[in-house]
Amino acid sequence: MLLTLLAYNPAAHNDFVDFDDPAYVTGNQHVRAGLTWDTVKWAFRSTEQANWHPLTWLSHAADYQLFHLKPAGHHYMSVLLHGLNVVLLFLFLEAATGMAWRSAVVAALFAVHPINVQSVAWASERKNVLCMLFFVLTLLAYRWYAQNPSVQRYGLVGLLFVLGLMSKPMVITLPFVLLLLDYWPLGRTSPARVSPDVKGGGAGTPAPPRISWTRLVVEKLPLLALSATSAVITMVAQKAGGAIHNEYPFWDRLLNAIVSYARYVEKAIWPSRLAAFYPHPDHSLPAWQVATSALLLVSITATVLMLRKKRYLAVGWFWYLGTMVPVIGLVQAGEQGMADRYAYIPFVGLFIAGIWGIADWAGARRIPAIYLALAASVAIAGFSVAAHAQLGYWKNTEVLWSHTLSVTQGNFVAHDSLGAELINQGKLQEAMAHFEAAAAINPRDAFSQLDLGVCEKRQGNIKGAVERYETALRLSADSSLRATAFGNLGSIYRAAGDYVQARENYDSALRLLPDNKFALIGLGLIAQKTGDLAHAVDYYAQAVKADPSDAEYLLLAQALAKAGRASEAQAAYSQAQKISRDWNATEQAVNHLLQE
Repeated sequence: MLLTLLAYNPAAHNDFVDFDDPAYVTGNQHVRAGLTWDTVKWAFRSTEQANWHPLTWLSHAADYQLFHLKPAGHHYMSVLLHGLNVVLLFLFLEAATGMAWRSAVVAALFAVHPINVQSVAWASERKNVLCMLFFVLTLLAYRWYAQNPSVQRYGLVGLLFVLGLMSKPMVITLPFVLLLLDYWPLGRTSPARVSPDVKGGGAGTPAPPRISWTRLVVEKLPLLALSATSAVITMVAQKAGGAIHNEYPFWDRLLNAIVSYARYVEKAIWPSRLAAFYPHPDHSLPAWQVATSALLLVSITATVLMLRKKRYLAVGWFWYLGTMVPVIGLVQAGEQGMADRYAYIPFVGLFIAGIWGIADWAGARRIPAIYLALAASVAIAGFSVAAHAQLGYWKNTEVLWSHTLSVTQGNFVAHDSLGAELINQGKLQEAMAHFEAAAAINPRDAFSQLDLGVCEKRQGNIKGAVERYETALRLSADSSLRATAFGNLGSIYRAAGDYVQARENYDSALRLLPDNKFALIGLGLIAQKTGDLAHAVDYYAQAVKADPSDAEYLLLAQALAKAGRASEAQAAYSQAQKISRDWNATEQAVNHLLQE
């Protein structure tokens, strides 16, 4: 735990990043309501962000309840959860194998491996550390069940598994991992534990009786049913959220999966050029790369099968292969070709196979333990230094995407993301260069067209902005992006006094996203301009409900005051002042909107 806290302490100094964090934390009205009963109900019903993970939402809401929008608290809670995962992983391995030092090295590698930085340092990836918590707790409960099977103990295994699925559906492969553990180190398929890589029962307990593979599989059927249910819910949520991408043919996805499996192994050994986002190849991968990757995977698989007496090799390797299946890209969710966060659970298998294998190899050659300890210390120290550096790349949005562009090629998502941050900083020309680069890499990229429209509008080129927004609408079926484009078009027509066109575009935005605050504010401004204060108040009230921020409250307060509802106006005005971080800036922004 101390090693983990020391390695990840810099995370407390990082900001939120504009990479899912607004959707998960900073701009999510339900999370920002804290732990209320309404938040709990929403968390269990929501499929926002193309997933059903109520415990993740409640975890973020609890963080907001404690720390509000101070990023240090959110980040350090993830660090503490990661540290807890490290300790629990050690306790499970030590209890199951009786090998304390090997278990400690595996846990230490899991603690500080740089590829895990994304899961810990990225606030939006709370779901990863949370599901790992319940994953390891399920392993501990399963070992307890295997020693003396009972309905109550099996029920605890099922409950913890459900909690894991409610954190992130990636743990659907857990029943498969339990079958591997039956083979080694729990030894439920053998009459006795005679393997030198396991000592007794790990805690002086006798080995469980031998059980047939058929019975072991049948034993997992209730858990497999839970996995299947979670998979169906996830597919429905991802299709509804537009996360499933069908533009990549299955053959291309299969080849990318083969190469990605090999690249992950490479990064496990030498974790360099790690990035927030790796773009999916939009063309055929080189034949030599696919062939080399396939040869590597086949060779390792054949080796572990030939060395079947060293059961930990097969368990570790198939742990890695199996737990990576949901995220390897055979079903493409998102634009990425691979992602560091996907290795959080699978790499444990590689660490187990590697550490047990090295220890046995050294033991057969009577290499003194001090040399092994020195080598392990050097590796852990090296990974710790690399993790410390990797944490620095998550300091803020600009640093994150600038680094990503420096270590990847053809990354239109990184160009779009860095460009959006530069818009926020008022650096329009630099931003436009990145959007143009994104559009050149991927002509189908609607986000670059949308943001180019924003730049054109801010520079006074209204015709160019309209063309960009209309192009984004033609390119994208994403409801959120289309709602934003319609809302932006509505703002252009409203500023030009064409209220009919403005209303049509705002209404189109609201049909896609009923809580689109920009469309609601736009309709409220039109109503206020035309003297319809009742509807203006109604639209502003809906905007406040969608996003209770200071500007929305101030607009509502002013409309209520003009409508003669003084007490309500004063309450809204007081709320606006209470939550505002910069009152002068808020007043200026609202006055600008009213004068457009």
